[in-house]
Amino acid sequence: MAQARISVNDTHDRILRGHPWVFGNQITKEEGPYEPGDIVQVFDAKGRPLGQGYINPASLIRVRMLTPHVEERINSAFIAARVERAWKYRQRMGYTGSCRMIFSEADQLPGLIVDKFNEVLSVQFLTLGMERWKEVILEALMEVVKPTGIYIRNDVPIREKEGLELYKGFHGKPFPTDLLIDENGLKLHVDVGEGQKTGHFLDQVQNHAQMARISAGQSVLDCFTHTGGFGLHAAKYGAAEVLGLDISSDAVAQATRNAATNELKNCRFQVANVFDHLTEMSRKGQQWDVIVLDPPAFAKSRGAIDNAYRGYKEINLRALKCIPSGGFLVTCSCSQHMTTDLFRKMIAEAARDAGRRLREVYIGGQPPDHPVLWGVPETHYLKCFMLEVL
Repeated sequence: MAQARISVNDTHDRILRGHPWVFGNQITKEEGPYEPGDIVQVFDAKGRPLGQGYINPASLIRVRMLTPHVEERINSAFIAARVERAWKYRQRMGYTGSCRMIFSEADQLPGLIVDKFNEVLSVQFLTLGMERWKEVILEALMEVVKPTGIYIRNDVPIREKEGLELYKGFHGKPFPTDLLIDENGLKLHVDVGEGQKTGHFLDQVQNHAQMARISAGQSVLDCFTHTGGFGLHAAKYGAAEVLGLDISSDAVAQATRNAATNELKNCRFQVANVFDHLTEMSRKGQQWDVIVLDPPAFAKSRGAIDNAYRGYKEINLRALKCIPSGGFLVTCSCSQHMTTDLFRKMIAEAARDAGRRLREVYIGGQPPDHPVLWGVPETHYLKCFMLEVL
């Protein structure tokens, strides 16, 4: 059967510059039959080839591009080669233990996430088009990585937008899902079956390590601590005391467990609403030498950016009022729509309103296992500023 052909209006040459998404309102013509998930050829309005991708009429993102070449054969060998290339890149970057092995669009496998925890893989198929290659991908992962086990985490809501069911479970032989991984010399518990997303967030590893610069002998407040990342590192690096706050009792329990595993007596974790806690602390005049803000994504869509900006500014303003001169604010955002420039502008406004001056000590982003693909801003999402409060 001849391959279906899609014509699109790429007004700003976005696809030509390498962005892999074709939205439904960009399509001007469809020629030839196809089934959801099939590979289609994509051309611009003048008939010039843009490449090939998989199509899903049920999705707002109608086509996700796989290659800029319309004549290239997209088959099992093509997909397996992409998997192998992703793993070879991580090996070249020096990853041997835990890392993000496949990062969706950044590895030119849109809709696929694979995290490696020791010798176990946690895999998510987020789109119909990638689900169609599921068995090929799993076989390729077994071949190139040779894991002791694979756990499928297809329980994320985004799959429903693709018309896919939500489920999770073992691929092949069952294994204990509660693992113990190493992060910067700390032993952290990871549950690939029950933890958030794939089981654990690996993207802050380098930024966590920067706590070594500012923690020794200091009082540290780790807000939105989740399973203890920044706070545990601060304790490991010699903080006098660490308090970690999170609204999730499950996260606090895991953070407490991690502290016990590492025999860290100088930190504790408690369930709290961070906004309320910072307000109360400011009212009482209580201060901390170091405050960390690592909230979940406030802006999950472009339309939510205004409210997100206000939310980020409010927590940064409250935190800055609770840090003495010479102390440090470590503030993060994992919202892709909150760009680095916009995030910096927000922090500057919060500092001005708090009557504080800031000196930039460090700015970090994603580690090499979460690479940023130029031309695809969605792959650049993490910002981490370490700032001295003057």
